Amino acid sequence: MSNLRQRFYIENCPVRGEVVHLEDALQTILAQRHYPQAIQVLLGEMLSATALLASTLKIKGRISLQIQAQGTFKWGMAECNHLGEIRGLADFEEDPRFVEATDSSTVLATLVQPVLFINIEPEFGERYQGIVPLDKPTLAGCLMQYYALSAQIPTQIALAANTKRAGGLLIQLLPRTSEEEQQFVDEDIWPRLVLLTETLKPAELTDLDANEILYRLYNEEEVRLPEIEHLKFGCTCSKEKCANALIQIGVDAVKETLEFQNPIHMDCQFCNSKYQFTAEEALALFGEHLS
Repeated sequence: MSNLRQRFYIENCPVRGEVVHLEDALQTILAQRHYPQAIQVLLGEMLSATALLASTLKIKGRISLQIQAQGTFKWGMAECNHLGEIRGLADFEEDPRFVEATDSSTVLATLVQPVLFINIEPEFGERYQGIVPLDKPTLAGCLMQYYALSAQIPTQIALAANTKRAGGLLIQLLPRTSEEEQQFVDEDIWPRLVLLTETLKPAELTDLDANEILYRLYNEEEVRLPEIEHLKFGCTCSKEKCANALIQIGVDAVKETLEFQNPIHMDCQFCNSKYQFTAEEALALFGEHLS
């Protein structure tokens, strides 16, 4: 199983879907810092969701989910690009409710004025940001509401995670492109698939492989399975991006930083990579030299 994304189609039907499993990549992300179990579960669900949503895009680029809130849970983000590289991070304050809980709904219930952002960043072209109310008890419920109201694409999503593995399933009813399709499509297929998907248990989603899940759910349908896609942990940090960050804060701020930190150290919170800039390197970014 490990880190996989399995696309599937229902034959002769405008339905597509994805199954995602995360294991090694999830453990790499969770190991970057200490998270209470409830936040580990939420982050696992967010990572599964981004991997699912990324598969629905026909662009080169990346998609991210970002929760921002007041209270003890500050923010969390998960990201997946067209290469199947995922990363994620969360920031929080100590809260006994996070320690006692084992599910993400507890964390979501503590959020104060929460907002979920869906960010789509193509390599070329304009960026898009959707805003999703976090007014459902589960992340999957919030995302399904977004698709129903904003994208207007009937979508069913199931998410599950624990401290070792995460999984997700998404099915969508696609628009019918011609009158001929309207005549031959089974009108009962979507309600039937929704009911079947709702029987999926969290443990099945995390512990069973994609083929077993799809067989248990849809064995009476003609399911077609393209080749499996592999997912992996991947970080987009680089010394070049750190240099750009220094340029953005300006030469005066860099000189001030050099007074108490030389060389300047910059760490990536996603992967713990460390970068440094000597005074000569930092000033050279602005065309200046050491005096």
